Amino acid sequence: MILRTSYFNQLLQLRDQDLIKVVTGIRRCGKSTLLHAFKQYLLTDGVVADAICFLNFEERENAHFQSWEQVYDFIIGNLSAAAKRYVFLDEVQLIPQFEKLVDALYVKKDIDLYITGSNAYLLSSELSTMLSGRYIAINLHPFSFAEYVTAFPEVSDMGKLFRQYMNGSCFPESVTLSKVAPEQENIYLQSLYDTVVVKDIVQRQKLRKFDTLQRVLNFVFDSVGSVVSPNNIADTLRKNTQEPLSHNTILKYLRYFSESYLIYPVRLFNIKGKRLLASNYKYYVVDLGLKNILHTNAPTIDLGHKLENVVYFELLRRGGTVYAGRTDNGEVDFVVQHYDGTRAYYQVAYTANDEKTLKRELSSLRNIRDSYPKYLLTLDYETSNIDGIQRVHVIDWLLKQ
Repeated sequence: MILRTSYFNQLLQLRDQDLIKVVTGIRRCGKSTLLHAFKQYLLTDGVVADAICFLNFEERENAHFQSWEQVYDFIIGNLSAAAKRYVFLDEVQLIPQFEKLVDALYVKKDIDLYITGSNAYLLSSELSTMLSGRYIAINLHPFSFAEYVTAFPEVSDMGKLFRQYMNGSCFPESVTLSKVAPEQENIYLQSLYDTVVVKDIVQRQKLRKFDTLQRVLNFVFDSVGSVVSPNNIADTLRKNTQEPLSHNTILKYLRYFSESYLIYPVRLFNIKGKRLLASNYKYYVVDLGLKNILHTNAPTIDLGHKLENVVYFELLRRGGTVYAGRTDNGEVDFVVQHYDGTRAYYQVAYTANDEKTLKRELSSLRNIRDSYPKYLLTLDYETSNIDGIQRVHVIDWLLKQ
């Protein structure tokens, strides 16, 4: 098992704090494994077994729970009278009126509560209203490149491993399959894709036009790193399929994709005016391997946008709010607003070895007049400082803790 150190450390920091720990993320990204690892840590740290309750509501053994009251009574009835007790509720949104269960457990001050969910509905429901200011969310992603590397200790060629990472999948189980049964990896990804799209979106939202939904998702997957709008998507699909699609329908589908953590929307930020732009977003896919399912992930095409996708999720993992930057003379791929008010700028290019490309990639960063750090991340091995802009080998950057 690969320990998700950064996420695990967050749980350690939050242990026994008067907050509900909400671990969210797409299905099969490792939420249950993370909580089991934390439970094991508690046991080795002296917490007795009967002071811990761990319930996974996707397991058949827990299918008999029909109400939140039943779950509450079971938990209270099975926990010891220890000074501090720990409750883990995995996929808690499957319980009717789960927010009442969470609230009832939270008010018992001797209980430290941890919950997970595979859909942003968990935080957009009554839970966020009822428990405003009383929870903290940890959004879990599939493996980072640094985590991925630890799964292949026998491989020393980081360049080869990174190409494999960028063109494959970084879901934990998919990585395991790629080593022991590579012919099963796409079958697994197809199953995961079907579960997320059919169960978390089509069935939950009671949608009828499954083919239309898939075409919209396919468009977004093919547009990773590009600025797109609902009107642009609707117009393109209308021309290709002659199917009437409204702006509101596209907006609704995009929201469903985001809520299931298939895609992550990134707002545009006007750097000079220091303001967010209201319309249009960039979208990044949670796992590039899922593009294989829609037959759009040829290993040799769109490498720049794939690299951009990798960098985006690494920036999310490192903290802060990530925007796509706009200047008067061009774009900056990412603007990261840190919690202390500072900022950093990142430009991403697959290669910038020729002078024309290098000049183009640096121009937007040069037009930014503040003194915050500026980076150009490429797969070139050259590292340098150009007029205060740090040119960095992206693999080194990804592996740096």
